[in-house]
This record gives sequence, structure tokens and C-alpha cells, in this order.
Amino acid sequence: MALQAGSPGQLVAVGIGELLLVALVAAVLALAAVVGVWVVGRRSRRSAVDQQQDLHEQRRDIEHREQRVTERERRLDHDSQGLAERSRRVAAVESEHRVALERVAGLTAEEARAEIVQSIEHDAKRQAALNARAIERAAEEEAELRARRILATVIQRLASDQTGESVVALVQLPSDDLKGRIIGREGRNIRSFEQVTGVNLVVDDTPGAVLLSCFDPIRREVARLCLEELVVDGRIHPSRIEEVYERNVVAVDGLCVRAGEDAALEMGITDLHPHLVATLGRLRYRTSYGQNVLRHLVESGHAAGLLADELGVDRTICVRAAFLHDIGKALTHEVEGSHALVGADLARAYGEHEDVVHAIAAHHNEVEPRTVEAYLTQAADAISGGRPGARRESLEVYVERLHRLEEIALAKPGVEKVFAMQAGREVRVMVAPDVIDDIEAQVLARDIAKQIEQELTYPGQVKVTVIRESRATETAR
Repeated sequence: MALQAGSPGQLVAVGIGELLLVALVAAVLALAAVVGVWVVGRRSRRSAVDQQQDLHEQRRDIEHREQRVTERERRLDHDSQGLAERSRRVAAVESEHRVALERVAGLTAEEARAEIVQSIEHDAKRQAALNARAIERAAEEEAELRARRILATVIQRLASDQTGESVVALVQLPSDDLKGRIIGREGRNIRSFEQVTGVNLVVDDTPGAVLLSCFDPIRREVARLCLEELVVDGRIHPSRIEEVYERNVVAVDGLCVRAGEDAALEMGITDLHPHLVATLGRLRYRTSYGQNVLRHLVESGHAAGLLADELGVDRTICVRAAFLHDIGKALTHEVEGSHALVGADLARAYGEHEDVVHAIAAHHNEVEPRTVEAYLTQAADAISGGRPGARRESLEVYVERLHRLEEIALAKPGVEKVFAMQAGREVRVMVAPDVIDDIEAQVLARDIAKQIEQELTYPGQVKVTVIRESRATETAR
């Protein structure tokens, strides 16, 4: 008969089964844990072995490379020792060769080097001189061609009349009877006239005229006007002479101011200081080599303006500088110094621009020109003074200048003959060809021209030509 549920025997049996099952599961779990620990430990031991093997292989590789580097260093030391030995042998061979060459050539290495350097330097200098000469010749030809074109254009557009003047003035008389009245009783009238005016009155056998002689053009003009008024009035005596003289001094001063104003107006200059205007007007009665100085200034101003237009520079400064460049000539008998420096000081004192002052001071190279305006002032001055018929000089001064031109050239070494030609405007110099070569001939021409510029005063320009002629001569016997 089957057991009923809930009986004591059944309960005991069920409890034992459950305990066995739990124990079995616990054993399985413990076995799994042990197996897991064993696997992990084995893997750990295998990884450590692998790492040790890798480290060992790396160490062997490093040791191998160190051996190769050490071997390479050993070979390099050996090669360097071989190169040093070879260098010592080469140096010894070079020294033996140098000694042998010095013995054969009779020169030391330093002497030979110096000789070679000197030869190369001489050739280089000569070649440089030849190149410089060629460049200079080309530049001079181009510059001369352009300058001639510009100057020809300027001169063609510039036209002015010129009247020669001197240091004497001629006064026409209605009749020779007036000569006695001019002389006066026992010469008192002529003495009074000369004392008051400071002008010499020459009464000679010239029919119907007397001469006034004075180097001061203002005094000469005042005396001329005074004498003409006395002749017309007919009353000639000392008190009358003084009265007429004082009136004509004022009149001439007014004429000077008017002349200066007219000249400035012709140049288009309206802001000149009144003192400069009056000083310029005094140049109406001043001449230079027979050329009226005021007309020369006006002509120079026109030339400077045309040159400025051709070259594209500031016309205002150029015209003003050329117009004022000789203003110092009105004061050279009152102030010491050259007219260029005196004129520059005068222009500076009355507020002229510094470029104008510099151009005035530099127009005769007493101050080195440093501006375009200064060079154009020189060119305008040369155009006005150097054109044919503008100026003249006395025979004595002319002959003295020709003689001095020849002396300057003959004083140079290697010069055989000198010829002053074209009224002193050209000097031809014949040189010994065995003493002066082509390059030295160029240098000689430049030196002569420079000395002429420094020592002589002349209108226009002087051309220096050095002629070197080579001749080969043989005799047939």
C-alpha cells in the first residue's frame, strides 16, 4: 500500500536527496573555480615566458648593433690615420716641389705671388681705364649731342640786340665856342665840374664834341646829363654846375629804379625787394667786356627759362637765379669780394630763396654747384656772354690771355708744342708719343682745362685738344 503524503519516512527521504543535490552543485562549483584558477595561472606563466624571450631577443639585437658600431669606429680610426699619413706625405711632396720651383725661378713663393698680384692689378687698372674711357666717350658724345640740340633750340628762340659800350661818353656841342665857356676863366669851370661830378672832362681838338671819362658808369651818366643841360642852358659857372649836378643825381636814381622795374617786368618777376630793383637798375650803366650787364641779365633770364622748359625743371627758380646772378657787379666798387659772393649775400639779405642764393654764388664755381638751377644759371650765363658779338676785350688783355694759355700747357711734362687758336677759344697741345700714351693724353687734357678754369677769366669756353702722333721711321742704306 503506498505511503501517504506527509508521512515521516517520506519527509526524511526527500531531505536527504536535497542535501545530496546541494552538495553536488557545491562540488561542481568548487571544481570550476579550481579549474579557472589553474587556467589563469597557466596563462600568466606563459605570458611571462614570452616576455622574457622578447627581452632576450632585444638584448641580443642591441649587443649585435653595438658590436657593428664598435667595428665601424675601429675602421674609421684606421682610415683617419691613413688620411693623416697621406696628408703628411702630400705636404712633404708640395714642399719639395715649391723648393724646386723657387730654385728654378729664382723667386720665393711670396715674391712670385706678389708679382702675379701686381701684374693682375696692373692689367685690371688698365682695362678699367680703357672701359672708363670708352664709357666716358660714349656718355660725352651722347651728352654733347643732346646739349647741342637743347642749346641750339634755346639760342634759336632767343634773339637780342647788343651795343658795345666803353668807359667814355661823347657829348655833342652846338659849336666849338662852347669849349671855352666849359673851360671857364683860368679853367675854373672845368675844375669845378670835375670836382663835383668826379668825372674827367676831356676838351681836345675833336670838332663839336667833348669827352667824359670815368670807370664808374653812374657817375659818367650823371656827368653826361649835367653837361648836356648846361650846354643847352648856356649858363656855365661853379654854382650852376652844383645845382644841375644835384638835380641829375636824383634823375639818374629814378632812371635806375625805372630800368630795374622794366627789366623785372620783362622777366615776369613782380615781388622783388625795392632795394634789389634799384640795384639792378644801376647795372643799366655797367658793361662787362662791352656788354651791357642789365641786358645780359635779361637775356640770361630768358635763356634759363627756355632751358628749364626743355629739361622739365622749375622755371621760376631758374629764371630768377639767372636774372639776379650778376647783381653783385653793382656793388663790387663798394664791397670787397667777388661779384658772385657779394650778389649772393645781397640776395640772401633781402629774402631770396636759398636755391636762388646758391645759384648766384656758384655761377663762377667759387661755390661748388649742387642744384640743377645752379648749373642752368651757368649755362644761361655762358649762352648770353659767349655768343658771337656779345662781348669784346682790349687787345692787351686778349694777348695776355693767349700767352697765359700757352704757358699753362707748356708747363706740363711731355708737351712739345702749344697753339692757341680761334681767338683763344681752343688750345691744341702736341705731345711726345714716347712719353705720353693715349690714356695719359686724356688725363693731360683734363688737367690743362681744369687749370685754365682756375687761373683765367674769359668769355665763353676754351676747348683743349691734345694731339699724340706716332711715327715709324727707317733709313734705307
